[in-house]
Amino acid sequence: MPADLAVIGLGPYGLPLAQAAVAAGIPTIGYRTGPEAGSLSAAEQRRMLAQGFRTTTSPAELGRVRTAVICAPTPRGADGGLDLSQVETAARTLAARLRPHTTVILESPVPPGTTEGPLLRLLESGSGLRAGRDFHLAHSPSRVDPGNRDFTPANTPKVIGGLTPACTESAAAFYGRITDKVVRARGPREAETVQLLETNFRHVNIALVNEMAALCHDLGIDLWDVLRCAETKPFGFHAFRPGPGVGGHAVPQDLTAHAGRTLRMAELAQEVNSRMPRYVVQRAAALLNEHGKSARGARVLLLGVTYKADLADQQGSPAHEIAVRLMELGASVSYHDPHVPSWNVLDRPVPRADSLYEAAAEADLTILLQQHRTYDLQGLSVKAQLLLDTRGATPTGAAHRL
Repeated sequence: MPADLAVIGLGPYGLPLAQAAVAAGIPTIGYRTGPEAGSLSAAEQRRMLAQGFRTTTSPAELGRVRTAVICAPTPRGADGGLDLSQVETAARTLAARLRPHTTVILESPVPPGTTEGPLLRLLESGSGLRAGRDFHLAHSPSRVDPGNRDFTPANTPKVIGGLTPACTESAAAFYGRITDKVVRARGPREAETVQLLETNFRHVNIALVNEMAALCHDLGIDLWDVLRCAETKPFGFHAFRPGPGVGGHAVPQDLTAHAGRTLRMAELAQEVNSRMPRYVVQRAAALLNEHGKSARGARVLLLGVTYKADLADQQGSPAHEIAVRLMELGASVSYHDPHVPSWNVLDRPVPRADSLYEAAAEADLTILLQQHRTYDLQGLSVKAQLLLDTRGATPTGAAHRL
């Protein structure tokens, strides 16, 4: 059966879209744009293949679909802005095979103006077709939340902004086959800015609660009790939790390189959140010192080195910097993570603990970085000599919390 949909980019944005499309009965092919780390498990990917999903290395197949969605990753570049090189490569590859009446949608996080600017120019110049006349062009910000069992592509509203009203409706018809609700933006720039706002909203609020964590520790205040009480307010407050840093694929955007503008709040949030791994190591060293031990020579066990609970993805995980800083202090670092069979830091393998409880009992300090569902935190708090909980996951009084 010929494919209806081509997903270009099979990383954190493309694979979940392909999974949702296949589940909705849409014949789908996937085309890689580079070395990409997806968030789906091997079992989920096998299920997709059984449902008819297939990957291709032939660009010619991109010209045989009705809808092509570009989901190429846009990591942070050397200038602090988003690196659009994989999006541009995907656009050139697609443009050379683009046929009239195809609907092209960009889901990658990009600065406002990218869809109707660089992307449009690449598609038109490479195809000889005119966007809005010969083919449809739209932007739809990705709203993937890996591992979230409550909100999936099927019940998460999809925002769409087309180059023309007809482009919007064509994209809406496609997404209407996958999701329960489609939200129409005024245009591509508004849709692109939705992702800018949503991503920075998360980072700004995490930064606020991370600063509160340090303040409350200095003042001898139980932040976790403060949060418990504050989240009972039914309006004007949304609870965020502190942590050892912010990982994942959605990075706060610095628009300086693209629009000559910066979002000061997002800039400050990035500064605060990027300091958290260093703060965790300072707390760890202080805890060891309080218990008559030096960081130099201390055995430190890190629990959970992925960026999010119950996933194998390590993109942007603060565990790496924490391990580096501990090693620089002279600590002997090991780790445990049921999703990560091996882990290298500073080009050296970090010893992996096979038995969690035995490793925690032997370590001078255990640091909980990620709250995987398989961790028995009550039992861990009993076994560990000294436990620093950066997630507030252990029972009250069972560990030293961030």
